[in-house]
Parts: sequence; C-alpha cells; structure tokens
Amino acid sequence: MKNLFKPEMFKKILSVLVLLLILKLLWFIVEVLWLPATDIDQEVEQGGKSLYYRVKLTPNAAPAPRKTVIKPTKVSGSIRDIILLAIYNASDTTVITVSHQKKNKVLGLGDDINGFVLEGAGNNFATFSKNSKTYRVQLVKIAKNNNKNNIKAAKDVSPSKGTEETKPDGQVTDAGDHRIIDRSLLDHYAKNMDDIYKNIGISEIKEGKNLKGFRISFVKRNSDFSKLGIRRDDVIKSINGQEINSYNAALGVYKNIQNIDNLSLVIQRGKEEMELEYEIN
Repeated sequence: MKNLFKPEMFKKILSVLVLLLILKLLWFIVEVLWLPATDIDQEVEQGGKSLYYRVKLTPNAAPAPRKTVIKPTKVSGSIRDIILLAIYNASDTTVITVSHQKKNKVLGLGDDINGFVLEGAGNNFATFSKNSKTYRVQLVKIAKNNNKNNIKAAKDVSPSKGTEETKPDGQVTDAGDHRIIDRSLLDHYAKNMDDIYKNIGISEIKEGKNLKGFRISFVKRNSDFSKLGIRRDDVIKSINGQEINSYNAALGVYKNIQNIDNLSLVIQRGKEEMELEYEIN
C-alpha cells in the first residue's frame, strides 16, 4: 500500500489519465467535423420527389371476347345413299353390286364407296364400316314407279323392267382376225352395269358348292355383246391369261378393264376351245 503513494507511481497514474483525456478530446473533434449527423445505416432522403401508387377504383372489366375459329364441316355421305343390288357370298370370296348416285359399282371385301368399307355379306344384306361404326344394308330393288318408299326384297340381280337402257356411244368393228372395241363403249358398260344385264346373261358353273366358272346363258340379238363373237352356252375360261374360275378373278378383270388396250378371251364352245382377240382404241 505504501508503494501506491510514492511520487513515481502517482506520476504514472496522472500520465495515463491525461492521455485518455487527450484521446477523448480528439475523438470528439473528429465526430464533429467528419461524421454524419445521423446513424450510418440511415438513408437520407434526396430531393423532394413524392411517391405515388396507381389505384384502380372501377370494377373489373370483362375480358376481351375470344375469336371463335369455325372449322369447315366435312360433308359426309349417308349409308342410305347406297343401294344393294346383288350379292355373291361364298367361303372364299364375297362380291356385291351396289348403286350409288345412279351409278353401279362392283365391290369386294375391303373396297369402299362413299367412305363406307365393305366388311362382309349375308344372304340378303351387306355390312359396311365407317369411323369404327358398323352399318347393315339390305338387298333391295326399287319398284317400277320409282317410289322410294315402296321397296321390296330383291329376288334376282336383274334391274327392274321399268328402267330404260341408255344407248351407249361407240361400237364393235369386225377386223377379220380380231375385233375393235371403241373405248367409249367399254367405258359406258363399266359405268352402267344395268345395261350389261339387259344384253347378256352369265350363270355360274358349280361342282357341288364349289364355283368352277361362268357360262353365257343368253346374248341379246344385234347387241354390242353379240358383235363380240360370243354365243349362248360358251364357257369363259380366261381373260388376258387370268383364269376366270372365281368371283375374285372376275372382279379383278372388271376393275382393270378401263386400263387395258388389248383383250384376249378364251372360251370353251362345245368340245372346242377358242381364243377371241380384241383391240381397244
């Protein structure tokens, strides 16, 4: 304790106090001259620009109407436009004859007409499909008075006797070793099958239930078919090398008849086999 009141110790304590006082004074001078009046983290508002907000006081307006894009509707045919005229239905093939827009057409399985695909046939009906739906068409024929509401079940493939035969353009010319057929005549019969039935008859040749070929049952005198050189009871053996012993074979020839320039027909007449040549121009 005596050491604390020595003059040397007292001088040291006094020197420290004076030093602290000088440091405090220097800090006060620096604070006054250089430090800002506010806190360091406080932002000073610059200028007199006022803040404002846009407030919508009116009720919500209805959204702008969308433009409606109208897609064009495809006009689709009706199954009622198809008239079933004839059916051949066997274990190996199905062939039908239909009328659509006053034109006759022969169809095999998978063929389509008016957008409807032939799927099969029974004794007096045919089934078609379109857009995953199945349709059934009955075998019919229209009565003579053409009243669409008076429809009777068809018993044969011949057209009604009240219909008039359309006179075709073109002719068949005998050139000696072959005959010349005008293409316009061929096109006519390809599009008007009713006229074929009125001029020539073709019947089936069967062994039991199996179809073996076709026989000419009649030929109208002085008709275009009589000028082809074929006669009653002739048996059609082949056309352009294609054996005609099924409806599939006959259908294949019929579909391509308008695309050929020459035609070779082999027939059996009695015990004799004959070949008839035709030029199409």
